Amino acid sequence: MSEVRARVRPSHRIWLREHPGHAINVVHGGPLLDTQGAMDGTLLVVQAAHIDDVHAFVAHDPYVQAGLFAELSVRTWEWTLGRGTS
Repeated sequence: MSEVRARVRPSHRIWLREHPGHAINVVHGGPLLDTQGAMDGTLLVVQAAHIDDVHAFVAHDPYVQAGLFAELSVRTWEWTLGRGTS
């Protein structure tokens, strides 16, 4: 784990649970791992009414504010398999 990730991780985890003022539901989340098992990214699945809400939420994430990520992608996802309707 990088020094930045280790230092910011407690506030990042609090942010994912509380995120005041943001209309977001964090459904799933966790670190992405490289082939050696070291953390090298984060994957979040969130529920929101609008993608703009997700962009605002992500912008306030302590990991993002600390400059931890070289790239960031916010995508719309259509949940089908495992939802109970497939």
